[in-house]
Amino acid sequence: MEFWNVIWKSVVLGTVQGLTEFLPVSSSGHLLFLHKLLGEDFGGNALFFDIMLHFGTLIPVLIVFRKDIIALFRKPFKTLLMLIVATIPAGIIGLLFNDKIDGVMNGENALLYLSLCFLVTASFLLVCEFVAKKRKKVRMLGWRSAVPMGLMQAAALFPGISRSGSTITAGVVSGARAEDVTKFSFLMSIPVILGSALVSLKDIIGSPESVTALGASGAVGVVVGVVCAAVSGFFAVKIMLKVIRKANYKWFAAYLLVLSLTCIWLDVLQILPLLR
Repeated sequence: MEFWNVIWKSVVLGTVQGLTEFLPVSSSGHLLFLHKLLGEDFGGNALFFDIMLHFGTLIPVLIVFRKDIIALFRKPFKTLLMLIVATIPAGIIGLLFNDKIDGVMNGENALLYLSLCFLVTASFLLVCEFVAKKRKKVRMLGWRSAVPMGLMQAAALFPGISRSGSTITAGVVSGARAEDVTKFSFLMSIPVILGSALVSLKDIIGSPESVTALGASGAVGVVVGVVCAAVSGFFAVKIMLKVIRKANYKWFAAYLLVLSLTCIWLDVLQILPLLR
């Protein structure tokens, strides 16, 4: 039973990770919420499991945007340079404060902090929809959009604050075309996911027993989770590319409001152990 328990949780976590990485609802927030709800079944190493799920979500980005990725390395390299600059804020904040953020978001009041971050994302999405539907002129993606998108990506290091939601909001508010902003936001996910994985890899190398503790069922669960994250992530990218054209984010905001209230409810009643 332990094996199948791990597998069904891997399917759930992988599918949710793939969908929420590209939909503007925060994948890290959902994973944290589900880990709290479902408990641990990966040798106590949810970090390694989450890293592998993030690698899974890289696959659809590389497939869907393969032409855009290749174009980054052609002259005049403007988009590549903007991508590098936009990645710097998240890289600096991550190196300096990642441990502190993890400590806060995994502490005693984790669900309360998570609920607040979900509300922040909901607010971003409502602002994004309002601006997108009211503005009359748009411009091509440039530095005036890439820099604020990079700053907002740094804020998304807090679980519950959506990376895609916050960066797309920043790009749209800055006046850039929504389709260009979305594409650039997805490209921004590549160095961030790789960078966070490399930083976490250092900790894993320092304690290799954290990986070996997975066991056979945990290892199979990781593979299953990665596959589910890749497949669901592919569909999420396609969905988001359609959503951005209509600038209809209020339903995502409503969902996040419900999720935020759920986090508060679970924290107040302290019934998580009973649900596992």
